Amino acid sequence: MANASDEFRLVSPNINHEGKLPRKYTLEGQGAQRNMSPPLEWYNLPQDTKSLSLVVQDIDAPIVPWVIWVVTNIPPSLKGLPEGFSGKGEELGGDYGHVKEGINDEKVPGWRGPKLPNHGHRFEFKLFALDDELKLGNKVTKDKLLEAVEGHVLGEAVLTAIF
Repeated sequence: MANASDEFRLVSPNINHEGKLPRKYTLEGQGAQRNMSPPLEWYNLPQDTKSLSLVVQDIDAPIVPWVIWVVTNIPPSLKGLPEGFSGKGEELGGDYGHVKEGINDEKVPGWRGPKLPNHGHRFEFKLFALDDELKLGNKVTKDKLLEAVEGHVLGEAVLTAIF
């Protein structure tokens, strides 16, 4: 039995122990501190991981689940994504340049923190460790991604935040 310190896990340094997602990661943030993607870190990737994919959804949305962010082909050499990464992969360059952002339920690429009718929604961040790189073409959606990862998942790590 692997102990907790060995397990594949996903964390965000900016989501506190109560799991609260700060306002700046939503449309309710102020000015430039608005609709930024949160920083994420992962640990203990399964052996033979060739790439990582991430799906973030509001699992309490009126239209369930509402897709906030789809990210694929994250190289295993990366140990996380910095705050505000969405839309800046190419600019950051290096291994970040390989990361591909898909289309969310607002029908635009990248992170799109929702404007909620009421608070207390759970946001599920699910990271898949894969034994291959996905070839998904240009318009990557959650459905395409979940179909493509079938049979390639070496491990899954989940982080839940509340806003």
